[in-house]
Amino acid sequence: MENDDEKSFESSLEELEKTIQELEDGDLPLKESVDKFKKGAKLLKKCKEELKNAEISIEKIVDDDGKIDLENFI
Repeated sequence: MENDDEKSFESSLEELEKTIQELEDGDLPLKESVDKFKKGAKLLKKCKEELKNAEISIEKIVDDDGKIDLENFI
């Protein structure tokens, strides 16, 4: 089983959505809810970091005019 750091963005996002749904359902005992909330916060942080890194990568490739700078792409 992969740990949270090894999961793909898509896998992390899917697990985060599932965790949110479980918390919204409100059927979990308090301790389990707190544990799920902590895990969800960790997954959210990971997803945000991955999105920010993707945005930075794209900004390095695309110039201010929206044109692709092939020198930075290679």
